[in-house]
Amino acid sequence: MFQQKTERIKTFMRQWQLQSMVIPGIVWMFIFCYIPMFWLIIAFMDYNIAKPMLESPFVGMKHFQDFVMDDRFWRSIRNTLGMSSIRLVLGFPIPILFALLLNEIRSIRFKRTVQTISYLPHFIAWTIFGGIMLNWLGEGGVINQLMMALGIQQREILFNSDPKYFWWIAFFSDTLKETGWSAIIYIAAISGIDPGLYEAAELDGANRWQRMWYITIQCIRPTIAILFILAVSGLLGSNFEQIFMLKNNMNMKMAESIDLYIYNMGLVSGRYSFSTAVLFARSIVALGLLFLANFTSKKLNGEGIF
Repeated sequence: MFQQKTERIKTFMRQWQLQSMVIPGIVWMFIFCYIPMFWLIIAFMDYNIAKPMLESPFVGMKHFQDFVMDDRFWRSIRNTLGMSSIRLVLGFPIPILFALLLNEIRSIRFKRTVQTISYLPHFIAWTIFGGIMLNWLGEGGVINQLMMALGIQQREILFNSDPKYFWWIAFFSDTLKETGWSAIIYIAAISGIDPGLYEAAELDGANRWQRMWYITIQCIRPTIAILFILAVSGLLGSNFEQIFMLKNNMNMKMAESIDLYIYNMGLVSGRYSFSTAVLFARSIVALGLLFLANFTSKKLNGEGIF
């Protein structure tokens, strides 16, 4: 044990220039992630922004009891789980399939072109991309024109004004924007596979689909498992910028996610202690989901984050 520690110290000293590159990230994380955790204490107080924090009266679990009794809170939980479940079940495999299909393209120039075009939407802010989506979904928009041209509908529909469409609008817009970017991790994992495995399989008579299933997917399975665990732990999270841009008064009952609920209660209504209590409870549940997903993944296929 002592010898292993000595070797690690020697390795660190040899690579001190490389290791020092981590320091700015550690400092950023400490300032913006760890120091703000001290303010979680206001979840147990009646915090008044006009007074010093420590002078606020301690109220224990009052705010936790309040949001549990709030019907609007449970509606936001339903909406968040609904959108997240659609994104997990239908959206999670899409970047994997895209990466697999992209890997089968033989033309390097065409492959790079497709990959570049696919991840460009990721760099467009939701304030712009959301506006584009609202334009496409509006009366006379691209979606309506396409659906009518294909004979799927007979008249124009104001999709973003009807609550029943919102979850699917959120899924469609998120998939369109993030598929290319999410696939980069899988493409990187695929690029690390030994080409000799494909050559040996081809000599044994394996066709392209068999090589994809028995070699590519099996080799990137650890990457899939880790990203799936992280996706499960984020079930109670939502893309706040996306929801904020696409929501309106007519679709609010299906659009208000837990992040939007926290925003409305905290910054809009000024109930800082209440919104902090909701955020604190959500973080605890997310941590539990992380451990549960990791435990299940390790039991099923032996892969996990820790």
